[in-house]
Amino acid sequence: MANSQKSLVRSNIRLICGQISNELQSILNKYKNIKKRRWWVRKWILRHNTLGASAHLLKELSTKDENSYTNHLRLSKDQFEVLLHQITPKIQKQDTVMRAALPARIKLEITLRYLATGDCFSSLAALYRIPKNSISVFLPEVCTSIYECLSKYIMVPNTEEEWKKIQNEFYTRWNFPNCVGALNGKHILIYCPTKTGSEYFNYKHSFSVILLAVVDANYCFTYIDISTNGCVNDARVFSKSSFYKALENKTLNVPLNGVFVADDAFPLRTDMLKPYSRIRKLTTAQKIFNYRLSRARRIVENTFGILTSRFRILEKPIPLTVKNVPIIIKTICSLHNWLRKTSVEYFQTINGNSDDYERCDSRLKNVTNYSSNNYSTSAGTLRDTYAEQFMTTETVPWQWNMI
Repeated sequence: MANSQKSLVRSNIRLICGQISNELQSILNKYKNIKKRRWWVRKWILRHNTLGASAHLLKELSTKDENSYTNHLRLSKDQFEVLLHQITPKIQKQDTVMRAALPARIKLEITLRYLATGDCFSSLAALYRIPKNSISVFLPEVCTSIYECLSKYIMVPNTEEEWKKIQNEFYTRWNFPNCVGALNGKHILIYCPTKTGSEYFNYKHSFSVILLAVVDANYCFTYIDISTNGCVNDARVFSKSSFYKALENKTLNVPLNGVFVADDAFPLRTDMLKPYSRIRKLTTAQKIFNYRLSRARRIVENTFGILTSRFRILEKPIPLTVKNVPIIIKTICSLHNWLRKTSVEYFQTINGNSDDYERCDSRLKNVTNYSSNNYSTSAGTLRDTYAEQFMTTETVPWQWNMI
């Protein structure tokens, strides 16, 4: 009996050893078929310190043609150095015994060039001689660092005095009393994320996320939200935002008579004005109100135009994963505000041509009716009061020509 058990154990051991041997042989065969790397880093990549755009082209432009340098990175040489000094501690890695870390300067230059043009990683790799897989890794990190350093330039006013300053600017520049901001949403195009169906598919038949923004009278963002997928309308985006909750809870310290201006996609409230609906025939007073409101509201549309013409990654779908898109948009908005508030040379261009946004009344487009026209009696009364004021005490001489 003992001999038969020993024989059974031996046979089982032989069987297991045979299976292990077969598995090891198959693994060895797989490794035999794998080609060995011819090099760890391609030779042309190794010459980025001498022949890359950072070492050759940009150094020449910074001394010989500053306008081309600014056009390349959307920042002047001095602005670039200021930003580089702020973010270097956040993005500079340590050298190792294997290889030297990429300099923070090159990372920032590639990131700014990507935001300015939206070029593919392969083009940037050829220009700067940096592998495209490395670009895909450090790009979100650099954007995060830029936003962390410049986020202080996108701040919702904390005090009533700050809101009143915006009120005064809207009144003196755009002739709209008590306005504390212009509100609107912009679709940021993206590629369809995997396994999302129509979640990001918008009414324009493209895929997008929505940038909800409040803008002051100087084309600067005071609030941004990029957390909503493109299939939702602006009214729904507004109702889901932290800005709506702050308005409802009265925590913004907005003056009692302060109002935001928005298009017809948003609700009519006592703290938010929108145009009269064009479903019915409008009276002269209502037409004048719509024009005066649009004149103030266009500031947010113009800000989106400035943003897109300056950072042309927004002109086409952003080829990144949807989780990385918000930090790209936040970085662009913070750069925009930083340049608007610190540089007198940050002018606006559309398709390469200088454009005076303060004289573009004739380019206003009709607003499509996207939302319900149900509103409270007090909100309707407030809008009628503004319409009456624009016909009497708050009239401007050119308004009659615009209707």
